[in-house]
Amino acid sequence: MATRDRPPRRARPGPWPPAGGNITGPTEGAQPPLSWAKRTGFKGRVSGESNASSSGQIALPKPKEVEANVDLEAGKTHVLPTPPVAALAVANGQPVAAPVDPTARPVDPIGRKRRDSDGGGVGQGPNAIGSGQNGQHRSDPPVPPKPRREEEAVALPQVREEDDGFASRQSHIKYELRETPGLVPIVLYGIQHYLSILGSLVLIPLVIVPALGGTSEDTAAVVSTVLFISGMTTLLHTFFGTRLPLIQGPSFVYLAPVLAIINSPEFQGLNGNNFKHIMKELQGAFIMSSAFQAILGYSGLMSLFLRLINPVVVSPTVAAVGLSFFSYGFTQVGNCLEIGIMQILLVIIFALYLRKIRIFGHRIFLIYAVPLSLGVTWAIAFFLTESGLYSYKGCDINVPTSNTLSAYCRKHVPRMKHCRVDTSYALSASPWFRFPYPLQWGTPVINWKMVLVLCAVSIIAAVDSVGSYHASSLLVASKPPTAGVLSRGIGLEGVSSILAGLWGTGVGSSTLTENVHTIAVTKMGSRRAVQLGAVCLILISFIGKVGGFIASIPMVMVAALLCFMWAMLAALGLSNLRYSEAGSSRNSIIVGLSLFFSLSIPAYFQQFGLVPNANSAVPSYFQPYIVSSHGPFHTSFGGVNYVLNTLLSLNMIIAFLIAVILDNTVPGSRHERGVYVWSDTEAARREASIQRDYELPFKAGRIFRWVKWVGL
Repeated sequence: MATRDRPPRRARPGPWPPAGGNITGPTEGAQPPLSWAKRTGFKGRVSGESNASSSGQIALPKPKEVEANVDLEAGKTHVLPTPPVAALAVANGQPVAAPVDPTARPVDPIGRKRRDSDGGGVGQGPNAIGSGQNGQHRSDPPVPPKPRREEEAVALPQVREEDDGFASRQSHIKYELRETPGLVPIVLYGIQHYLSILGSLVLIPLVIVPALGGTSEDTAAVVSTVLFISGMTTLLHTFFGTRLPLIQGPSFVYLAPVLAIINSPEFQGLNGNNFKHIMKELQGAFIMSSAFQAILGYSGLMSLFLRLINPVVVSPTVAAVGLSFFSYGFTQVGNCLEIGIMQILLVIIFALYLRKIRIFGHRIFLIYAVPLSLGVTWAIAFFLTESGLYSYKGCDINVPTSNTLSAYCRKHVPRMKHCRVDTSYALSASPWFRFPYPLQWGTPVINWKMVLVLCAVSIIAAVDSVGSYHASSLLVASKPPTAGVLSRGIGLEGVSSILAGLWGTGVGSSTLTENVHTIAVTKMGSRRAVQLGAVCLILISFIGKVGGFIASIPMVMVAALLCFMWAMLAALGLSNLRYSEAGSSRNSIIVGLSLFFSLSIPAYFQQFGLVPNANSAVPSYFQPYIVSSHGPFHTSFGGVNYVLNTLLSLNMIIAFLIAVILDNTVPGSRHERGVYVWSDTEAARREASIQRDYELPFKAGRIFRWVKWVGL
């Protein structure tokens, strides 16, 4: 009988036929189930509904039924073989199986009639598998699954399952969490890991600093600071956080709220050094909001918050982060179409069409799609610039368009600024050596309405990190981390964002979602490689010319790469649905509603009361971020108006609120919701492999033994 309630824990059936002709009860002598999906009593159906009995006990299967259990981590269906049909008698109050021929095939006229009406099963013979109504499997033995193609292993890696139901070692990963390659491989893999996510590390400062009113020299200084903070916080996370090989850096989660703060009404009329003034406001807001995130993790509140988070919540929330920048992406690319479109096409060709090509055993084009496409486009743009294609007689690129007298120059000077590669002087103006230091922009200023906005955004960053922890642990670790280890990681991310606020990167620090894709592609899960790469990143940050070189990337190329990065971020967010029942109509409706309203409701706030061309000082692609001055909330408390208008104009906030409310109120089983499974704390203390994976180094774990919610 179909039911929407979560079925109780069901015992694992014993061997068939039972020894001595006795069948034990559902709880007597039961063994631990093979999988957490089996413990929930899941029956595989496309619709996501379960036909388990209300009592949750395992009944003797009829000839036309079969127990089908789906292991989400392994991505496959386990079908329990159907026992022979036996006549049951009752003796001394216990059911006894009558002797039957074990080789006899049961006759099921009803099932045969159903098969005839459905057109028969898939194939014929003793190994054929049929499909009944609602996608249920028949009782025939299953056909062995076809071997997966190599490219499918990247999206959903094959795993082996142990008796306690957790995914074990990944067969396609070259080096797992605690494995250490040789000296030369570990250096190469460490550098490879960071080059593959170069776009996530350096592109955010290239957007924020010009919006702050900073110069090319300011951009170079912020890029060097970002590299330094990313290396330092990655070392902290791999030693004292979750200890997973996850790179910490500027997160796209913080980009939209930072742009909203930069375009606040109080900053529009500034005269003088806007960059340092607004940067100090951002520093104070990040320091205070990150302290809130650290408390959320280290206090154990994150363990309680985990009950609300699962793939159905994570997927639309992360996807909304990437989809929210559609107004910025191609708008900037259109300033120089031939260069921007060339950049987009090259990164797509490298990442998709040439992804299978191997050079020296490595998928060079897939791993280095961003830096390779950037280098090729930059070289072509350089030759076009040197050939004089973007040089117009009598027009000077250093003269503002408004000061030019010729209509000919007014038409071509903007094109010269966006298409030429020699418009930035960041490389020549940057020093050879520069040491990033805290409070380099001045003393932070605390504005509480900005602090409240970033406190809410830090929760979204924690939700993003939860999905990354779970996905990466299935790739490289022996077992998923415990809830305490996850809380410890979120707490340390708060500390990392405090450091980012003290040094002044302009955004908070968080786990880079793209890192999970990098691990699956490069097949490198060793934390030693990531730690060595972090040390190299810190050393590179001291070379000022590196920051100047990155700061000189033309903005058209930056926008084109961001189009690819944001699209991949949206795809990675939706890929979390593979840990739930993606075919469930419940989940599809929740995700669809969350994504639609995450675009529609912020559009209402961003367009409310906005007169076209009313604020010409703000570029068109920044118009969605000035909502605090004209949003629908107009109370007598200016701070409340600012917080509500800003938060409800952020796509990821709306997606999270709708998803978390619907997923936790609409009935659904644990399997259908894809509830994340974390290792049990007591089992983790007994099992040596989990301790070696997640225990703090240098015997620092002894300090946290009395704090159970942030330890093993």
